[in-house]
Amino acid sequence: MTKRSATDPSSDPLVNAKTPRFSEKRDVLSLDDIGEFEDAWEDELESDEDVVDADAPDGMDVDEVLPAVEESEEQPHRLEAFIPGTHTLAKDEILEPDDSVYIMRHSMDVTWSCLSFDILRDSLGEERQRYPAAAYVVAGTQAARTDQNELSVFKMSSLHRTQRDGDDDDDDDDEEDDALDEDAVLEVRSVPHNGGVNRVRAQPLPPSTPLVPVSQPYYTATWAESGKVYIWDIRPLIESLDVPGYSWEKSRTNKPTFTISSHGRAEGFAMDWAASAATNPSALRLLTGDVHSKIYLTTSTPSGFNALAQPFTSHTSSVEDIQWSPSEPTVFASCSADHSIQIWDVRSKGRRSVTGINPAHESDVNVISWNRSTNYLLISGGDDGAIKVWDLRNVSKPSSPRQVPSPVAAFTWHNDPITSIEWHPTEDSIFAASGADDQVTLWDLGVEQDDEEVGSSMNETQEGSREVPPQLLFVHQGQRDVKEIHWHPQIPGAVISTALDGFNIFKTISV
Repeated sequence: MTKRSATDPSSDPLVNAKTPRFSEKRDVLSLDDIGEFEDAWEDELESDEDVVDADAPDGMDVDEVLPAVEESEEQPHRLEAFIPGTHTLAKDEILEPDDSVYIMRHSMDVTWSCLSFDILRDSLGEERQRYPAAAYVVAGTQAARTDQNELSVFKMSSLHRTQRDGDDDDDDDDEEDDALDEDAVLEVRSVPHNGGVNRVRAQPLPPSTPLVPVSQPYYTATWAESGKVYIWDIRPLIESLDVPGYSWEKSRTNKPTFTISSHGRAEGFAMDWAASAATNPSALRLLTGDVHSKIYLTTSTPSGFNALAQPFTSHTSSVEDIQWSPSEPTVFASCSADHSIQIWDVRSKGRRSVTGINPAHESDVNVISWNRSTNYLLISGGDDGAIKVWDLRNVSKPSSPRQVPSPVAAFTWHNDPITSIEWHPTEDSIFAASGADDQVTLWDLGVEQDDEEVGSSMNETQEGSREVPPQLLFVHQGQRDVKEIHWHPQIPGAVISTALDGFNIFKTISV
């Protein structure tokens, strides 16, 4: 990001507000350098008098010689990236993105801000690299009035490549030129939702499988601020976005398929789906955790859903996030405002955790993510702004006298609470995080400091500047109060974020 004055009329997005503008420099030539011009149509009788310089001796003609103007040696200031914690914005400055580091970047406004969203699988293909791209998300609103809230399915289309600079290679394919920067299109289909939506999660579909046909359900769960958890069939809403004139049955879509009332009036945020097996994706399991420290399990049956009555109860404060293990179908992890991370097995008696990390952070543990490629790695983000990577092989049982394990990596780049964190779906060393400091950061644990290559220690910084960890690949800014982020599983490297001012979808040159 670079910064410029909010009142600067310049359209150049890379002009620093503190850098003066320079007018174009031109060389001023003397008349002697121009040479003599001859008028081919000159009339010798054009004038009876010669023009004589009054100050010249003997009436001789004298050409006035203008002194050459020296070029200014002052060069325009080099633009610098805006580094949070090192640079500060003045009152009349705003951030401007450097589009040369984005492959794709779009911002989309919505009527009501969405605290949570999830990316929906589609039938447009895997590992998509062509532009313009398209993406589908499901989100729940936080409206001004309770009766204005909705569950919405958005279709983001015309996601073109970001316009490249003019000095790029002129031999680029015509197809890429046709896919350059244009405004994205955001379409929406919504149904009423009773109260604000704290968290949204769509049912998992097996990788590399197309979207289910419209005759089959595609479930999404919403955590309502009323304490209810609703399960919806949103497949007809997707069909309505893709098929002009399609109208869905209100009895199927406008009302929840199932309502979980196990939490009473206690609202919550923690929620995660899991499929029992790839061979039977319809056998679903849903975990929900509330602010009263309880976690409930809901399972699916051929006849519908079944909410189990007995809760999991090892936490002592609000359950903030839940993640099913990607490799063991009966194991899940949870984090809490009690500063701990707990590991559970649904088969254990007494509904107590089988192991855990306590304390994992110095304050509330807000979010966790389980690595899908290296399944012993778990990452967490806390109210303290810290990000920690844990090796679960080092975690002992509660009865063990061993001390609390140390994280294998820890970062304190963010200045405010971490609001969302997620491992890359296929690259096991890469993750994304967002914070209440309005940053979305991309990281790669595989990057190591190389003093010999750099020539000096990467930890050495100028006075007053902030050390940038070598693992920090990218900082995306420009949104206000970022709430949640997700990698798109079918568009490699693409990240979608939601904030108070709408959605961003972007792909950088770094990932």
